[in-house]
Amino acid sequence: MEDLAYKLVKVTEAAALAAYKLAGLGDEKRADQVAVDAMRTVLNSMEINGTIVIGEGERDEAPMLYIGEKVGTGNGPEIDIAVDPLEGTTICAHYKQGAMSVLAATKKGNFLHAPDVYMEKIAVGKNLPEGVVSLKNSIEKNLDNLAKAKKCKVNDLVVTVLKRERHGELIEKIRKLGAKIKLIDDGDVAAIVSLVNGNHDMYIGIGGAPEGVLAAAALSSIGGQMEGRLIFDTDQLKERAKDLNIHDPEKIYTVKDMARGESVFIATGVTSGGLVDGVKLNHNTYSTSSLIILPNKLIKLQVIS
Repeated sequence: MEDLAYKLVKVTEAAALAAYKLAGLGDEKRADQVAVDAMRTVLNSMEINGTIVIGEGERDEAPMLYIGEKVGTGNGPEIDIAVDPLEGTTICAHYKQGAMSVLAATKKGNFLHAPDVYMEKIAVGKNLPEGVVSLKNSIEKNLDNLAKAKKCKVNDLVVTVLKRERHGELIEKIRKLGAKIKLIDDGDVAAIVSLVNGNHDMYIGIGGAPEGVLAAAALSSIGGQMEGRLIFDTDQLKERAKDLNIHDPEKIYTVKDMARGESVFIATGVTSGGLVDGVKLNHNTYSTSSLIILPNKLIKLQVIS
């Protein structure tokens, strides 16, 4: 798995470099497109028999490395790949902190084939009692359980939430209960993975399902807990669930449901953030910073090109 990781990091490096050249120019779709194109080109040059099982999708009408797309030469290990060529398209377009290129890979069949719908998520870091938080619980119970497990008060907890109108009521409840809220504009993969650094205590809210599986791939290797529930809240989406053989649309997925077996998670920074540094330009050379997460192992990698 480690040998494969060092090969796959070239994929996220290429995508990050391509996106960086459009950072701050205000064109989200163009930045995403160049990241997708760079990622696809490198993947197709590799000696792998890969299938994209988590890709971009219809929700943003974004350019896709589409679900089911075959990548690689066809010779080599058979792997399933989850990608977000530019996690934080708006962040990149506005040159804010935390845009990155993300990829996860595992043996065929190990990732949840999540459709590109929204997912309700809750996540905490490692070394906590199993089930300390759950989507089945009220926000009051989750904060109370977490404070007890961390031997602190609720008002010592920092909860990360995506800054979205749909989270208005949730944010109000959390603040009334006394916990601090860290609002983020975008990038919930980084927010969930960085829970293991102890920079904040819990992530909660509704974001993309593909990003949920990517985050689960990282947590499955380094610890941390997460639950996700796919949201099929329209007749059209309910029909789609049936087409995808999702028999229980209310099912709550754990990290192990979303990322079974061993996997590799790779993030290369576009703009600097809490998880990984961004691309740097120095005398006509670019340097990239990447984080590789393998089972019980974190590797930080810097490459100058």
